[in-house]
Amino acid sequence: MEHKPKATSTIKFLCSYGGKILPRATDGELRYSGGHTRVLAVDSSLSFSELIAKVSGLCGYSVTLKCPLPNGNLETLISITSDEDLRNIIEEYDRASFSLTHPLKIRIILSPLKKLSPSPSSSSSATHSSSGSPCNSFESPPYAVARQFIRRNCSPAGIKMVTVTAR
Repeated sequence: MEHKPKATSTIKFLCSYGGKILPRATDGELRYSGGHTRVLAVDSSLSFSELIAKVSGLCGYSVTLKCPLPNGNLETLISITSDEDLRNIIEEYDRASFSLTHPLKIRIILSPLKKLSPSPSSSSSATHSSSGSPCNSFESPPYAVARQFIRRNCSPAGIKMVTVTAR
């Protein structure tokens, strides 16, 4: 028998915003650091556009939504961009919650919506957000890990050479 939530049921989202995804120093596992995390309870029939309006109001700016899979880590985030994506992630969390006494809260990582530049050949403003700060692309996990590696292995006097071989 397939588990289906009632039409009037409430879904709770853990909405994290204003922080960064960084590796934990002890084991390198990714964690959300800084910023805010708020619980948002909504009707399960909420559409994607209604959810976007609610979470944008929560954090004060237009956002993109990404979710880890249930019982997953922050290595793989699923982009939520439509009603279908939202239904699919809710179904995944419903399946993972089926045998639990309380349903899992759906974790959402909110990122500011980036404005696209008019053309790739335009000036260096293409690498800056509307606030004038560098885009978050350099804050994504691979870049954050690379920066940590460089800080640990490079000194102001010179750079260590590291050889990496593919297997």
